[in-house]
Amino acid sequence: RGNHFFKDCHIRGTVDFILGSGTTLYLNTKIFVVGDPEGDPEMAIIIAHARESSSEDMGYSFVHGRITGTEKDVFLGRAWKSSPRVVYSYTEMDEIVHLGGWSSNRQPERAVYYGEYKCTGKGATPATREKFIKQLSDAEAEPFLVLDYVE
Repeated sequence: RGNHFFKDCHIRGTVDFILGSGTTLYLNTKIFVVGDPEGDPEMAIIIAHARESSSEDMGYSFVHGRITGTEKDVFLGRAWKSSPRVVYSYTEMDEIVHLGGWSSNRQPERAVYYGEYKCTGKGATPATREKFIKQLSDAEAEPFLVLDYVE
C-alpha cells in the first residue's frame, strides 16, 4: 500500500513476487524470473496488482527496465484483483516472456489496464499480445513516465 519510488533495483522471484495495491514507479529495474522446481510451471508471473476498482488512482509503472531469467513463458502480470493497472515502458524483454504477455487469471471480465509502451527485445511482441493489452500512445503513456505518477 502507499506510494513508492524504486530506482536501480534488482528484483528476483518466481510467482507474484511484485504484488500489492500501491502506486509505484520502478525506474531502471532489472527483473530476474527463476523457476520454482516444486511449483506450477504455468505460474511464472511477475506482478499481481491488487487494485479493486477502476476508480482507485493507483498502479505500477516500470520505466527503462529489463526482464530476464531462467524461466520460460513468463507472464508480465495477472489479474489478481478486479482492476489491476500495470504499465511497462521502454522495457527490454527477453524471450522468456509469454507471447500473450499477460494473464486475465481465467477471469476475462475483470477490468484490467495493462499497457506497454516502446518496449524492446525478443519478448516484446505486440502482434501476439492478448486482445485486452493496450499498446499505449505517447499521450496515454505520459502519466506513467513521470514522478508525478507517484504523488
